[in-house]
Amino acid sequence: MSRIYAGARLRRLREERRMSQVELARTLAISPSYLNQMEHDSRPLTVPVLLRLTEAFGVDPGFFSERDTSRLLADLREALADRVAAAEVSAADLGELASRLPAVAGVLLELGRRNERLTEQLAELSEGRGTGGVPAGLERTPHEEIREFFYRRRNYLHDVDLAAEELSGEIGIRAGEIRKALATRLTERHGVHIAADAAELLHCYDPDSRVLHLSPRLRPGQQAFRMATQLAFLEYDDELSRHASEEYEGPSPTWSLARVGVANYFAAALVLPYRTFHAFAEEVRYDVERLTDRFGLGYEAVCHRLSTLQRPRLRGVPFSFVRVDRAGNMSKRQSATGFHFSRAGGSCPLWNVYEAFASPGRIQVQIAAMPDGQRHLWTARTVTRHRGGWGEPRKTFAIGLGCEIRHAHRVVYSDGLDLTNEAAATPIGMGCRICERLDCPQRATPPFGRALTVDENSTTFVPFPVEPTTPGRRPHGD
Repeated sequence: MSRIYAGARLRRLREERRMSQVELARTLAISPSYLNQMEHDSRPLTVPVLLRLTEAFGVDPGFFSERDTSRLLADLREALADRVAAAEVSAADLGELASRLPAVAGVLLELGRRNERLTEQLAELSEGRGTGGVPAGLERTPHEEIREFFYRRRNYLHDVDLAAEELSGEIGIRAGEIRKALATRLTERHGVHIAADAAELLHCYDPDSRVLHLSPRLRPGQQAFRMATQLAFLEYDDELSRHASEEYEGPSPTWSLARVGVANYFAAALVLPYRTFHAFAEEVRYDVERLTDRFGLGYEAVCHRLSTLQRPRLRGVPFSFVRVDRAGNMSKRQSATGFHFSRAGGSCPLWNVYEAFASPGRIQVQIAAMPDGQRHLWTARTVTRHRGGWGEPRKTFAIGLGCEIRHAHRVVYSDGLDLTNEAAATPIGMGCRICERLDCPQRATPPFGRALTVDENSTTFVPFPVEPTTPGRRPHGD
């Protein structure tokens, strides 16, 4: 076991509980001086102390793990990319801040984002493009807000998951009989009848007639999901509002979308109950196609559910989940781990989610390395949706599912790969604008905050060569 230095988190936990060092030391059966040394990172947390802490405070051991800061560190690197490039702040400084003072780092990030929004607003207004004082398109859309809502929760809602699993056992959810069980519950408990007659909509619930209209073009698994979502609104309505109100005021479009998002989470946890789904996923080593066959749901639904398996003491592989289209638009992104999705727009063309479009329906596998050295195992496959008629436009997406390389051996897609060979990994980044890989021949835009080298007498394989940075001096052009 590697040594764990988590003084700032230990001190914050003690202060939140309003305990003195003497009181906490007594609880942990150690001396106050020993505790003081741990809080100042002079000594690491030992296994016995860590176990007593988790028992005394009811926190997961991962609370003290250094890897919990990876997402925060990635956010800091993106927000302060120009400062790092100018050598005003080092990557080591950011790592120290994220590890020792995560609360301060969070405040710094929020202030930075607020300053960025204000700067953009001022630029918009000065150019005469503002409308009513708030530039059009500047604020996050409600859908972007909801992605962040789940991202901040690591894509896991503990009480929702438990409630859905309890209801699943009560109504007898079993593979192959899901729609029947849901229809029986809807009819007997709520007087809701199912009609497969929705012509233009995927589904429509009429509260007056108490009829749930479903499109006959929906596959059985899709119908079951929408039935389960309606059941969430009928049986879990107050809790949906409570979760939405944690961050948004209602009624508002964002508040309503948050309710829908939590209802969809409930539906997935209802038709794929945690313990049953987790056990089979472990048994087949997260083989998505075997999971789709076993539970009768689509590839995307199964991948999304896999990214939520983070129940304390019964965790699955912590996956990141993405859905992108051919143009690179990322319409879904959820992460139970430290993988960082760029908020600055764009993503890496070397990522295998884009390669999937060249081989529709075939699973692509890639070991990818981020600029900070973290490696991930990524799988990607396309899914296609259409309304079924001749000439109807189709929607095609690539579904990506990834995990840190240290978990890859638990996943069937790692078979035959050399997980220890760092040189075999494909170097990817968070998007060309902020990517640290200055020598990447695939770069589409100049790196942010770096002055370009322009030489009339030569060209390079690197599309945007930059001038070297002198330590302590900002690059010109800023």
